[in-house]
Amino acid sequence: MTRNPGVPRLLRRLNDRSALELLLSEGPLTRAELGERTGLSKVTAGQLLARLEERGLVEVAGERAGGRGPNAALYGVVPSSAHVAGLEVLPDAITVGVADITGRTVVEVVVNPTDGDPVATVHEAVRRACEAARITLPQLRAFVIGTRGVVDPDTGDVRFSYDLPAWHTGVLDSLRTTLGASVTIENDVNLVALAEHRYGAAVGVDDFVVLWAGVGQGLGVMLGGRLHRGSTGGAGEIGWLPVPGEPLPSDVTQPQSGSYQRLVGQAALDGLATGHGMSARPSADLVRAAVADGRSGFLDAVADRLAVGVAAVTVVLDPGLIVLAGDVGRAGGPELAARVEEAVAKVCPTRPSVVTTGVTGNPVLRGALVAALEQAREQVFSDTV
Repeated sequence: MTRNPGVPRLLRRLNDRSALELLLSEGPLTRAELGERTGLSKVTAGQLLARLEERGLVEVAGERAGGRGPNAALYGVVPSSAHVAGLEVLPDAITVGVADITGRTVVEVVVNPTDGDPVATVHEAVRRACEAARITLPQLRAFVIGTRGVVDPDTGDVRFSYDLPAWHTGVLDSLRTTLGASVTIENDVNLVALAEHRYGAAVGVDDFVVLWAGVGQGLGVMLGGRLHRGSTGGAGEIGWLPVPGEPLPSDVTQPQSGSYQRLVGQAALDGLATGHGMSARPSADLVRAAVADGRSGFLDAVADRLAVGVAAVTVVLDPGLIVLAGDVGRAGGPELAARVEEAVAKVCPTRPSVVTTGVTGNPVLRGALVAALEQAREQVFSDTV
């Protein structure tokens, strides 16, 4: 009979990973509870916990009072067993968050770039974050960096970014040389979609779209629980959507020339505001003031314009759920979302649900940490035996 000595090892690895994921998702568990949820015997569950304790991945986190017998030990994942970093890169600031393996954000720091070299700037920002978190750089198991622009899905490099010209082909390799191999660059709105899926309005929804409305317009598409980036990474560049009545761009290196951007960008909302007796100010402030003052005409006009993009996405992808994010989406809240939903229903054969973002804090940073944690847990949990 042929023997396969690798099978017991593989089963132990699968059991270990299942146990670690349960401990993360459900909190500390007793040996008996872990056995019940994994289908393992008490003896096997005990051996598993001993193995993970020896690796420094699991520790006793408390006790649970039982019946007449002694209290049962509660086991939890050791938070410091791994750390990750998430970054949001903007032209005038880099925000770095460091989280432990449980997903708890340990520190968040903002650094103003003083060097035109993106690698040096990122390295300095990460160094400061590590210092604040009281960890060393080698303790970071994954780095995910969110940037504006198009990220090539094959190479992982930024293929084009209007306001981050120093981020170009070759930057990713340099970052990996400086920080380590576990560096990923991702489009910022794609990361917002990950954050909405994990923490926000799209929890439990595998087909949805995030419409980022603000100074610039963007789209994050989640289909079947996976980000859809497109063949060149250009999926979601909705600012370029051709809009009837708006001129087509003559120079694609100028994002403000995109037809949809002309329809819903800052200049367009300034014009709407003037027509409704409001003074020009940043887009989000205009929308926030309109909600507070009950300016239905202005809000309806903004909703009609946003609905053009939502309708185009709906008739092609039929996602069922649209999440309004960005400064304008957050400022408009449920009132603007409801108006966009009504406007879309008038022009689409299907009616998607339109809601406002449910992510608190910095959504790009939170999405970057979600992606980094997925990578780190894959590394740590796949190598437990």
